[in-house]
Amino acid sequence: MTFENILITSENGIGQITINRPSKLNALNVATIKELHDGLESLNNNPEIRVIILTGEGEKAFVAGADISEFAHFSITEGAKLAQQGQELLFDYVENLSTPVIAAVNGFALGGGLELAMACHFRIASDNAKMGLPEVSLGVIPGYGGTQRLPQLVGKGRAMEMIMTAGMITAEEAHRAGLVNHVVPQAELLDFTKGIASKIMRNSPVAIGKAIKAVNANFKDGVNGFETEIKNFGDCFGTEDFKEGTTAFLEKRKAAFKGN
Repeated sequence: MTFENILITSENGIGQITINRPSKLNALNVATIKELHDGLESLNNNPEIRVIILTGEGEKAFVAGADISEFAHFSITEGAKLAQQGQELLFDYVENLSTPVIAAVNGFALGGGLELAMACHFRIASDNAKMGLPEVSLGVIPGYGGTQRLPQLVGKGRAMEMIMTAGMITAEEAHRAGLVNHVVPQAELLDFTKGIASKIMRNSPVAIGKAIKAVNANFKDGVNGFETEIKNFGDCFGTEDFKEGTTAFLEKRKAAFKGN
């Protein structure tokens, strides 16, 4: 695969996707959203890749927002279609991916950029990062899941304030609010994120994928998260990873998971 707007690398079981539009502060356009989907799909289908890191090129921005020039003259129908297609193709896709996706937020994460980071399974920020959903200052609302995921992460009241003021918060404020898990110096961001990825890779990829499904189920209308957990817990008993994990525990050795 060849891409114009993203870079993909892999090393030691960790895949990295870098959004590569630094002249546009890595803003999301339709083409980049499609490339991100295709890149994530290719890494997810690669059995050697156990964790995916998503970040932005340069030191200024993770993703500074959506490319407003693409939709400034859209109609009501076109606007709704833009949001629907984007959510299905990328944002919901990331959230439900069986391979863990960590956002390494290396600068501005605004609008669609913050929505993309929130769709990842968790987030690590550089100390210069700033985050916000400024859409109402443009006469529109977040359309890539921001009104749903931000309250889940920081609570309804704080999310309402962030959305209605269209303001930015610092990395430390995001950390205190639970929006990001860790804040580190920018020079250490990728190494720190890879360190957490390495810890994840010690564990069963099958079990991790099922844990992702179970956790996500709690946030879906009409879905009983406890029932989803019970089913996925039971399904684990039929996997080679379960046999290997329990056998290794009883034999007092490290498990060698194969991911099936």
